[in-house]
Amino acid sequence: MSKTEARTPAGTEGGGPRRTGELPPAHTALICVALPGLAISTQDAQLTGEGLQGFYRAGRRVLSRCQVRIAGREPLAVQARMTGADRARFVGALRTSPSGGPDPDVVVERIRSAEGIERITLRSAAARLLRLPVEVALGTDLADLAAIAAGTEGPELAATVHGSGLRWAGSAGRAQVTADPPPTDALASAGLLRWEVEMAPRGSVTLELRVRLDSTGPVRAAGRTASDPLASARATGDDPRIGPLLTTGVADLRALLVHDPAHPVDTHLVAGVPWRCGLAPAEALAAARMTLPLGTRLAVGTLRNLARTQVTGSGPRAGMIPGPRRDAGGHLPPGCTGTEATLLFPVVLAEAYRWGLPERETAQLLPTAERCLTWLRDTVGEGTYLPNPQPGGPVRCETQAHAHRAALLGADLLDALGRPGGRGLREWARALRAMFRRDFWIDDLGGGRPAAARTPDGRPMHHLGAACVHLLDTGLLGGGEFAPGLLDRVQTEHLAHLLGTPDMDSGWGLRGLSAKEAAYNPFGHRGGAVRVHETAVAVAGLAAAGHDKHAGALLGGLLAAAEAFQYRLPDMYAGEVRVEGSIPLPHPAACRPAATSAAAAVLLLTALAGIRPDVPAGTVTLRPMRSAPLGEVGLTGLRVAGSPFSVRVSRLGLALVEEAADDLQLGL
Repeated sequence: MSKTEARTPAGTEGGGPRRTGELPPAHTALICVALPGLAISTQDAQLTGEGLQGFYRAGRRVLSRCQVRIAGREPLAVQARMTGADRARFVGALRTSPSGGPDPDVVVERIRSAEGIERITLRSAAARLLRLPVEVALGTDLADLAAIAAGTEGPELAATVHGSGLRWAGSAGRAQVTADPPPTDALASAGLLRWEVEMAPRGSVTLELRVRLDSTGPVRAAGRTASDPLASARATGDDPRIGPLLTTGVADLRALLVHDPAHPVDTHLVAGVPWRCGLAPAEALAAARMTLPLGTRLAVGTLRNLARTQVTGSGPRAGMIPGPRRDAGGHLPPGCTGTEATLLFPVVLAEAYRWGLPERETAQLLPTAERCLTWLRDTVGEGTYLPNPQPGGPVRCETQAHAHRAALLGADLLDALGRPGGRGLREWARALRAMFRRDFWIDDLGGGRPAAARTPDGRPMHHLGAACVHLLDTGLLGGGEFAPGLLDRVQTEHLAHLLGTPDMDSGWGLRGLSAKEAAYNPFGHRGGAVRVHETAVAVAGLAAAGHDKHAGALLGGLLAAAEAFQYRLPDMYAGEVRVEGSIPLPHPAACRPAATSAAAAVLLLTALAGIRPDVPAGTVTLRPMRSAPLGEVGLTGLRVAGSPFSVRVSRLGLALVEEAADDLQLGL
């Protein structure tokens, strides 16, 4: 490539910013994650600068183009696959001799890492010495991920030769690529590195590129440090899918871990890649809660991070954990995730205490939890229901479930640590149960259903959606018992039946909105798409309530979807019905990996075993799914009371503890 062959980057015209107004699709991308690093690629390995392609560091694109040519031609893409949460392998082939027949004689392997390393290996299959020119065209715009998502990134920056590679500088900082071995030639005007490669018969040559922002060295991902908060659990059993489901889920969770810069010991999960790489309080707490079987360190780090954000002082928001609004689809106005996070905080703390969080650390976080519970009581005031958002918002079904659970688990925690206030919370929860069972239940010929919400003037909203599954998630109390739910036994049975109908169960998981609703859209992110988190909550809740048939059906659908997505489940995918020979349709705006989807693997498998610890009481209770829908299941490497915990569930639905802390007894 000569200097005159440098091209305008794809997606720009006349050097100006590209403004498409559309979110770049991510569903076909291979996304390597080891936050704060990302590498987003297409199947052919060539980074062309289009869409999301590139290496990223802390949300900024460090390199947007990385195109390899050998003897003036691009290798033919043969295979692309993820080999880990942070790494992808691309294989291409090239025929260098025109008279050599149809068989390629050079194999090109590219190993791309989220940490900013690319290794390009050429392997010769020829019986003669090969002398080949190798060119790598590089470029960057140093664009922010938000600008790329909005289609407003600017043109490529001009390069300069620097050491054994190239450097770019702009208002957003500086980036550089260094090569090993150093190139034979470097052309800044074309952003080009060149090598003259010699390969002996059956020989190979490797070139390594290292991408850096602001000339800094590598920053180790939070999930790869000695303080990694997640145990390396493993799953085995009759169903071969459970092993890769859990292994991939844990690897993705580690990839999504980030440190609080001011408090490096405290880690939390970002919501998902590529769109939600910041702290989303509700999702971070939900994912930390689902991963308690892997230890309590992630939960305590998340709680500490969020405790520092709690609103202090006086006023209607005092005690809240702030969070953004979340779109709720066409039926309801956006909800406040801060409300959800504020109600989740005492729940996660209470359950972490049951899983083995030491009392000293629990007590340190208890004042924050108390302020969350005080906010709940003050906001409800003389009424019974908690509106969302406040003030003047509708009374949502799931918000009452979150509030009820927070009150009961918060009261349990206050009592356990000798703090006052538990009695008042229980009395309010009792009144809420009585009124909810009357006001929120809509009778019909099929036995009835819970209302999705009540308008501020008290009218019930009839649409059926997956948000109602939170009614099944009542939370873990002491003694291996779950808290009572807002629904009575008969109402719970009717809800279980509704969730098991083809209108809600797509065969791949629960639709966000029933297919019978007029506003149903299989791709609607709150209007019909399958959301993995809500499906997993439904499986665990149905299993705890003894509705194994419906729980097993939803579990089977999620496992089938996980296999189709190579066990890296997105946060959502289309709610199209599953038929023989089909695969789930990806949603182009989904996050993959996503924290709650990765954590769902932990929740699903521990729900099968029915693990219910009460470490302060020195017991762990096992209530496995008696139907054993996946046959025999073994879980090793979990953590209860800070010690390894292993359990096996037989094909008859009987559970056996194989490893546990010495002072932990099996509860009844």
